[in-house]
Amino acid sequence: MRMALAITWNRWSTRAANGGWSLSQATMPRVAPGEVLIKVHAVGVNPPDWYLREGYKMLPPEWQPQVSFPLIPGTDVSGVIAAVADDVTHFRVGDDVYAMVRFPSGLAGDSRAYAEYVSAPASEVAVKPAGIDHAHAAAAPMSLLTAWQFLVELGHDVQNPLQPNQHQPVPLKDKTVVVNGAAGGVGHFALQIAKRQGARVIAVASGEHAQLLRDLGADQFIDYTKTAAEDIVRDVDLVVDAVGGPKAGRFLRTLKRGGALFPIFPLGFSGADEAAKLGVTVSSTQVRSSGQQLAQLAPLLDAGTIRAVIDSSYPLADARRAHERAAGGHIRGKIVLTVV
Repeated sequence: MRMALAITWNRWSTRAANGGWSLSQATMPRVAPGEVLIKVHAVGVNPPDWYLREGYKMLPPEWQPQVSFPLIPGTDVSGVIAAVADDVTHFRVGDDVYAMVRFPSGLAGDSRAYAEYVSAPASEVAVKPAGIDHAHAAAAPMSLLTAWQFLVELGHDVQNPLQPNQHQPVPLKDKTVVVNGAAGGVGHFALQIAKRQGARVIAVASGEHAQLLRDLGADQFIDYTKTAAEDIVRDVDLVVDAVGGPKAGRFLRTLKRGGALFPIFPLGFSGADEAAKLGVTVSSTQVRSSGQQLAQLAPLLDAGTIRAVIDSSYPLADARRAHERAAGGHIRGKIVLTVV
């Protein structure tokens, strides 16, 4: 039986540094029909990785997935095709690819990306942008797809159970868009996409990120450590709250009637009645794997039209340190694990 190295997590925990991590040999993934095997060069670290590690405590009990331990976390990879199933014809061994693997279907730990090798449905895989390295490619999938599916093209018809209507992106050309948490993983992509779609973008983040966000296209910057954006911004068309959660409702008063608030993390939002009175739409969706959309976005990454910013990089064996960095907050772009 062939084996390969993988990072495993052995128990529920609310702490990253309590000994739950181990680097060990795992069974080499098998390639099922419709799948490819990827030799992983880099892995992107995302919030669902630590949500899984913590036992999805933020979810209602009936939504918490049943998980068997030990598990291999992670969804985002960039690497090289090592094998293809007989029925896969559009990839070949040796192709450089990137993917968000089995999300959200793999919420219970079935994506298994913190590893030397990962199997993935071919439909979730795309050729890696040639103009960027594996680390920057691995930094993109989940965060970039989230921003794209919120702002441009949903790409699926799965209903969000938290709201009565299907999420719909809104026209952005000549609109004013606020991006809260603009320096983070989803935020820095949302800023770039909104700008590319023709919007005027107001970026909200801490002052240390001001120059980066202006370089990425922000027309105006607000340092939230000095001024609360909701106290000075008015009559905007869209707020993308990449922080989300219970405090997202504070942005309702910044929007014009007919405007929209997109909380990336909608749990805890309680301003539905106020939004209705103000004539504001509040809408969210769940990002889903899409090789087709990653292929569509690859030329933009290749040309530098959209940039993936890396906060920090760690060897796969140091996944624990990567999660400690994530727990420290104020992440500038994405955290990446390097495998080779």
